[in-house]
Amino acid sequence: MIPGNKPVILNRKELKEFLDQRVDIYNRKQFIASDPISIPHRFTRREDIETAGFLAATIAWGNRVAILRSAGRMLDLMGNTPYDFIVNHKDGDLKGIDGAMHRTFNAEDLIYFIEALKYIYLEKGGMEPLFARYQTDDSLQPAIHEFRKIFFELPHNGRTERHVSDPFKGSAAKKINMFLRWMVRRDDRGVDFGIWHSISPSVLSCPLDVHSGTVARKLGLLTRRQSDARAVAELDASLRDLDPDDPVRYDFALFGLGVFESF
Repeated sequence: MIPGNKPVILNRKELKEFLDQRVDIYNRKQFIASDPISIPHRFTRREDIETAGFLAATIAWGNRVAILRSAGRMLDLMGNTPYDFIVNHKDGDLKGIDGAMHRTFNAEDLIYFIEALKYIYLEKGGMEPLFARYQTDDSLQPAIHEFRKIFFELPHNGRTERHVSDPFKGSAAKKINMFLRWMVRRDDRGVDFGIWHSISPSVLSCPLDVHSGTVARKLGLLTRRQSDARAVAELDASLRDLDPDDPVRYDFALFGLGVFESF
């Protein structure tokens, strides 16, 4: 590793070996406890994993300790049975949801998310079928766009829409791309769940944030300065060149290098 602000010049073989080594280090269960993915790891039922994961990913910005605390509070409000609460709740069950949940995500937002997820499970067949229906041969970004439209079909406060990003409006959609990685990627490491089998890991996009973007630029995987939808597409192309079947496994390397090694 060469720390500092200068780009690191590696040929393709060296770069792949370097990143593969970091994937091996950071794609391990020992890192789960401090990560938002620990929230869905509390559950074994598929639908609980999906709903807890979606909510945890939605608030995954800022201090990670605070993220886990906030996600835990939301689950407590749902009796730690998120799927059953979502599909079976009555209006009176929502009265205890009040105040701020996590930073700008407040009680009104959580209540809408509960109602929208109920709508998706009971009226639209669930989360996976929606994303699978709108995927393309090489991308889930159109599926994110369509999912978001359906998610907000119910009456809602417009400000709640900020909590589900739209790549068709230029967003990197980091949080929902992260959620999709959790649901779709499958290996023998026990970190990602791999419970959605109708979507190939090859069409996933890397969750692009400050840490992964900085590392990707230093390694020459990304040239675009803005961390937006166009940057995601550029990073996708670079990572798929290294591993066309499972490109987003390199998210472990980019994140680990940035957070744990200050690369």
